[in-house]
Amino acid sequence: MATAQRYDAIVVGVGGMGSASAFHLADRGLDVLGLERYDVPHAQGSSHGITRIIRRAYYEHPSYVPLVERAYDLWDDLAAETGREVIHRTGSIDAGPADNAVFAGSKRSCEEHDIPHEVLTGAEVNERFPGYDLPPEYRAVYQEDGGFVVPEQAIIGHAEAAQARGAEIRARERVEDWAETNDGGVRVRTDRGVYVADALVLAAGAWNHKLADALDGLAVPERQALAWFQPNGDALDDYQPESFPVWNLSVPEGRFYGFPVHDVPGFKLGKYHHREQTVDPDDFEREPSRADEAVLRDVAEKYFPEAAGPTMGLSTCMFTNTPDEHFILDTLPEHPQVAVGAGFSGHGFKFTSAIGEVLADLAVDGESDRDLDMFALDRFD
Repeated sequence: MATAQRYDAIVVGVGGMGSASAFHLADRGLDVLGLERYDVPHAQGSSHGITRIIRRAYYEHPSYVPLVERAYDLWDDLAAETGREVIHRTGSIDAGPADNAVFAGSKRSCEEHDIPHEVLTGAEVNERFPGYDLPPEYRAVYQEDGGFVVPEQAIIGHAEAAQARGAEIRARERVEDWAETNDGGVRVRTDRGVYVADALVLAAGAWNHKLADALDGLAVPERQALAWFQPNGDALDDYQPESFPVWNLSVPEGRFYGFPVHDVPGFKLGKYHHREQTVDPDDFEREPSRADEAVLRDVAEKYFPEAAGPTMGLSTCMFTNTPDEHFILDTLPEHPQVAVGAGFSGHGFKFTSAIGEVLADLAVDGESDRDLDMFALDRFD
């Protein structure tokens, strides 16, 4: 039997988190293999969609702020190295009723971490940014450094930078299983071959729970949908990146998020936990429906009426949710040589550049200098 090729580290999944992990491992001088079941990049999982929000004001929890600060620095480094425009700053708006978690949590994070920001009423938001039509009594945090990351360019940038450092990236190669070896490493079997390594990073997004029993019930895929609507002609300028901040909005219809027009026609928006459809990533309704569109058009018409013109595009993707909607960044309990990044719950892509660094720490050292207690697997015990 032929001897399996050996590497220092293997990364399963070369989407957002995996491409960044491969880069950071290769940047340390390690011999790295990245395995991706689809294309690099692709639109089958969670790392696509043209634009993904990045914001310093973090309503989910103030503990995320140091991680996103590091992510900003690393995105700028990647852009400088590759020449790819992976990050765009438009400003960000987090808005809702005054006692709502989106507004209050964003304000708290800004105050605890001394992030420059403004508190605006809905009326003030509407006056400053005419693309918005928020209830005048709403409250909003405006933060000028918010914006969006371009996921496809980010993945290509990380993959190319990893390859430039000697990493081997293989697309269209599906991992079938892995096992620990007698010497404490790992053996990975794919539909094309067998590889061994000292360490393994599981960054397979919605498929992660199929590769690690420890994630069963803790990293649950959910079907999502996105829409792009064309703004009315006279209002199109109000939805350009220079005049329309990215946004998170809590309204009676749910919690929504959106973007200016960029790269493709249309103002983009989505809803967190869109229609609450838990799915098998290998078997779900990928084609968007009229019901998906209706959920998003209703909110566009109410709060961004000049942007609710003809539909330009619809797309599906997947969130992978944990019970508390915080990430999982840890090594597997029975396999300390296996690092896992999972459960990014619809708000993880902005952190990709920094999470790749953390997963490289875990794979190589079994720990990170960053405080990862909030993301530990044993919090669910």
